[in-house]
Amino acid sequence: MNDQHTGRLTRDGIRIHSEADFAGMRRAGAVAATILDDIAEHIFPGQTTGEIDRIIEEKINAAGAVSATIGYKGYEHASCISVNHVVCHGIPGDKKLKDGDILNIDVTVVVDGWYGDNSRMYVAGKLSRKAERLIQITHDALMKGIETVRPGATFGDIGHAIQSFAEANRMSVVRDFCGHGLGRVFHAPPNVLHYGRPGTGAILEEGMFFTIEPMVNLGRPETKVLADDWTAVTRDKSLSAQFEHSIGVTADGCEIFTLSPAGTFHPTY
Repeated sequence: MNDQHTGRLTRDGIRIHSEADFAGMRRAGAVAATILDDIAEHIFPGQTTGEIDRIIEEKINAAGAVSATIGYKGYEHASCISVNHVVCHGIPGDKKLKDGDILNIDVTVVVDGWYGDNSRMYVAGKLSRKAERLIQITHDALMKGIETVRPGATFGDIGHAIQSFAEANRMSVVRDFCGHGLGRVFHAPPNVLHYGRPGTGAILEEGMFFTIEPMVNLGRPETKVLADDWTAVTRDKSLSAQFEHSIGVTADGCEIFTLSPAGTFHPTY
């Protein structure tokens, strides 16, 4: 690690950040969340995912931020847009949205060196009942995970809260992808699994920053990555949904850095 980082590392290699670092993450998270608020009006049947991405890049630049994904491991876009049975890392392009499509848009920005990473679900046109329920359960699973975050809890507690809630509602949690630490870097320890056993894994401490971003499927949890080496889809072609927040552990719980300024994190609220 270079000298731009502050704070100590835990035994598990997880960085502990200062109160000043929280301020940096608030700024980055607010920009990322505002962009996801503002993109909602551009999602409708007939719109292309490539045009949505173009508008997102425009908004990132207008905010004086930098896209964290353009150029990341050769990726060329300012967002990942994952439609229907695409679990994550969907590449924007010429695909036109159809009435009833659901999509996750994932945006990460860099503001003054700090990374704000978030994603949420959107709907093009009229939402089906089964898709509506999937979106609701996925949103609530994320919030169940966030509710467990406090010093002294473990990462296994987070995963267990998410997994047990999703499975109680007859849905499955994807195991092939996970949340991650972040701050002045895009990805850092820990890996934040969305399944697990209570009391296992590293212990949470005040000052840890990480994402929680469960992917929940209507069918089975297995995924496969397509030939483009990015796009992950459900093996059984069942619908998938995802929500993501960046958070910091506080003295008595956590702070969500990527709260929606417009209160539209959930698309049907």
